[in-house]
Parts: sequence; structure tokens; C-alpha cells
Amino acid sequence: MKIKYDQNGLVPAVIQDATTKQVLMLGYMNEEAYNKTIDTKQVTFFSRSKQRLWTKGEESGNFLNLVDIKNDCDNDTLLLQVHPVGPTCHTGTDTCWKEENTSSYGFFSTLEAVIKERVANKDTQKSYVASLFSKGINKVAQKVGEEAVETVIEAMDSNDELFLYESADLLFHYLMLLQAKGFTLKDIEAELKKRQK
Repeated sequence: MKIKYDQNGLVPAVIQDATTKQVLMLGYMNEEAYNKTIDTKQVTFFSRSKQRLWTKGEESGNFLNLVDIKNDCDNDTLLLQVHPVGPTCHTGTDTCWKEENTSSYGFFSTLEAVIKERVANKDTQKSYVASLFSKGINKVAQKVGEEAVETVIEAMDSNDELFLYESADLLFHYLMLLQAKGFTLKDIEAELKKRQK
């Protein structure tokens, strides 16, 4: 791999969780740290404060096990995907930005949060979500069944626009049903991971 080290012989190394895709920390590597990381499969940096090689976790046991390493388009920044063992930050937090290292599903996570908020507010006059939840889990489950049937019907037709519309309805109502049962997409992810071969 061609790497452009800076005038001090260092290159920034962005550390990302290979599973959750969360950015965990930023460190610096020299050529020796890079080679040691490749050889040992545990991320090693060059510590600018200690002026020596430093394997993350050498004292805490919170190692960063290497999964993949990429160079950016200018060859002057590395992206290391890892499986962290414990918290990454020296302060004890999951990331150096004090964020929880959990999976995020982009807009779907936002939608889960909106559903949760509307259920909590219980404004059945203004919120379809709150109104449906107020009728009980049987009604929520029934609505998922209706949307599933409509999605299947549209799948057999040639109108892709209607198929996507009904698919969105199905997914939205399924997210509601998950919450009605006390689950989230993270629980579904965990179940699917158990089945992965």
C-alpha cells in the first residue's frame, strides 16, 4: 500500500468499528506502527506524546483487532476497520467523542425515535401512531398483516411505484409492531446475526 507520510513520518489513522460503522478514535501511525499492525492484527500507533510505538490496549486490555485497512484517495489518511475489545477512549467511553458505539440504521433509527416519541406523547387526535397504539397490540399487528397482503398484491403487479408505496407502509407499521412488543431493529439485527453462517 502506498502511504504518504507527513514531514514527521506520520499518517492519520481513523479508527472505525467494522460492525457498527461508528468512528471510534483518531490516531497516528509511522511506518513501523503500520507494519506492526499488519503483522499482529492489533492496531498500533505512534504516540506523539510518548514518542514511541503504542499498541492500543497494551495496558487496559481494550485492544483494537484489525479487520481491514484502506488508504484514502490522496494516500495520506488511513481508515482502519476494527473489532474493539471494550471501550476505545482512555476516559472509558466507547468513542473519543463520548458517543455510544451501537449500530445506527440511518433514517430508520430516526423513524424508530419518532414512533417512540409519538407513543409517549399519547396525542391520539394529532398522531396516527398514538391513535393506533391506543387501540392495542392486536390492532397494530392486524395493520401489519393488512400492509403485508397489500405489498404482496403489488409485488405481483407491474406498478413499481405502488409496490414501493405499500412496502414503505409495511415497514413503517412493522417498526410500530416491534415497539409495541418492546423490541427495536437492534434486536432483529442480533437475531439475524445468530443465524449467519
